[in-house]
Amino acid sequence: MTSDLRFQHWPYLPSLAALLLCLLPCAQGQAGGASRAATIYDSMPHAKSIAQSAISPDGTKVAYVVSGEISLVAATGGAARQIALESKLPLRDVSWAADSRQIAFIADLPGEAPAAEVWTAPVDGRAPVKRAELRGYVAAPRFSPDGLRLALLFTEGLPRVAGPLQPMIPLAGVIDDEIYEQRLATIDLSTNALKQITPADVYVYEYDWSPEGKEWAAIAAHGAGDANWYVARLYRIDAQSGKMREIYAPKWQIADPRVSPDGTQVAFIEGLMSDEGSTGGDIYTISIAGGVARNLTPDLKSSPSSLAWTAPDRITFVQNVDGQSGLASVSRDGAVQTLWTGEESAGGSASFSRDGSTTALVRQSASTPPEVWAGPVGHWTQITTLNAGVKSAWGEMHNFHWMNGKLQLQGWLMLPRDFDPGKGYPLVVNVHGGPSAACMSRWDARTMGAESAMGYFAFCPNPRGSYGQGEKFTQGNIKDFGGGDFRDIMAGVDAIIKHYPIDSKRVAIRGHSYGGYMTMWAETQTHRFAAAAAGAGLSDWVSYYGLNDIDQWMIPFFGASVYDDPAVYAKSDPMHFVKAVKTPTLILAGERDGEVPMEQSVEWWHALKSMNVPVRLVVYPGEGHSFVKTADARDYFVRTLEWFEEWFSKAQ
Repeated sequence: MTSDLRFQHWPYLPSLAALLLCLLPCAQGQAGGASRAATIYDSMPHAKSIAQSAISPDGTKVAYVVSGEISLVAATGGAARQIALESKLPLRDVSWAADSRQIAFIADLPGEAPAAEVWTAPVDGRAPVKRAELRGYVAAPRFSPDGLRLALLFTEGLPRVAGPLQPMIPLAGVIDDEIYEQRLATIDLSTNALKQITPADVYVYEYDWSPEGKEWAAIAAHGAGDANWYVARLYRIDAQSGKMREIYAPKWQIADPRVSPDGTQVAFIEGLMSDEGSTGGDIYTISIAGGVARNLTPDLKSSPSSLAWTAPDRITFVQNVDGQSGLASVSRDGAVQTLWTGEESAGGSASFSRDGSTTALVRQSASTPPEVWAGPVGHWTQITTLNAGVKSAWGEMHNFHWMNGKLQLQGWLMLPRDFDPGKGYPLVVNVHGGPSAACMSRWDARTMGAESAMGYFAFCPNPRGSYGQGEKFTQGNIKDFGGGDFRDIMAGVDAIIKHYPIDSKRVAIRGHSYGGYMTMWAETQTHRFAAAAAGAGLSDWVSYYGLNDIDQWMIPFFGASVYDDPAVYAKSDPMHFVKAVKTPTLILAGERDGEVPMEQSVEWWHALKSMNVPVRLVVYPGEGHSFVKTADARDYFVRTLEWFEEWFSKAQ
């Protein structure tokens, strides 16, 4: 539940949301001159974000995407060349042809409903070629091995951008189960003819071509896409007829299917995952004909996030290792070899040349903004200077470890800017979403960076349920939300207070999604926090189960639906313990959030308000689980900083 549930809301709620927002006082920075928090937030350095990097199969060139623009650069570095369209449309999802002579990409058309153009471009400087213009959501273009066709994922007629993080369409009128399926389609590059291949009642999430180009291995499910990713299975699909054959039904969730170079095996990642796109687990292989899947990494003390076949008998993968990034490889017989580990975030994925000798990836850390690097694993050369001269405006980041009983835990602790060990400082605890996710050392100007610049310690813990310590650790909060994971976090707070000059009266907690839930839960369990800020928090499991659109995510964590086993939900339900809350609480929500519907925030606000707990609710009209408007995102973070500053000053 990092972020993704679909929003079903009653017809009167949009007006209620607008009313709530209008009734709330404006942020201090808007009411009477810029607040200290707004001034500091706005002074944070702005680094360019790199959406993707992809190395050519021959290992000589790298394509990367920044702010909707695609550039090409030699893998050894040098001047970059931009792939430009006359229309200046934003571009995404770049991929290479097997011969390394052309790329494919998507250009998004303007408008409320998704529409896109599909393009290919020779890398020798000739003009790009438009292959299709499609109404609906388009993603993941991939050349066939012979370069004659282009496969892609296409959701025809979808009225909104695909994915549960996006703003949902408000419900109105008679509600039917209208399902928009994401299908595999192909474009014949000799005629530009589009053909939808997979059946109309199947939603395809990820796919990979077989080496001979006659079929795909794909992850797919019947029914609605947002919800049923959690029960998706692995299929073998004929690339001409669309005939599908199930080859694997997983126990948990699966991601990143990759067909071996000889076409006989499919590798994938399986594990307990709370969100599509937030991948972690163990690496499995199975015959493309089906049979028994084999876990190649059953004892791995890390969390693989993406993989690639770099030899007929070897898989190389990116992993989270104790909160750090790493690359490793595993043979078909399960022998694992560590290739590189580093403090910085490697973006969760890497791109490999055909022979595996050269890689491209985006590297960043709390002290270093993102850049593209390429070369042999662990011996990369920086090939972009997109953020040259951009310096951090916050304190040092430390990889912090502590114990909860016999369990060793890890998180990231950022010191205040201009830290003076002779002074006492506030501490802000930032709980990550998920819970199947992890804090890493990333360039972060909005949360921990801004908190540090405010003069706070900023702590992002990775309690049980997180990635980075192996699959058993990730499964450690099954039927125990708010139990061991909450105690892990509080043990981390105690350890920080013991080792650093923290003012224990000025400790706050915040988080979004699962972090928002944990914030609400924490204030029912302790009065140690001077302030709390819950973004997209989950307050009531019973009402939540009936409102969200991806209820399948909860079954692996709780073992049953809330209707079949309400007791297992009740013990982790903040609303059951709401009478204990005393902490001043800021509540923030997107009006059209389907992952954690706005009503969950309204319930919590109503309960705290009725008990005279200091509380403020802010609802952002038109926003989903992830905010799409820059002004709303700014307001969200500035309000949070102002809230902490207000209550820290009262706690002194």
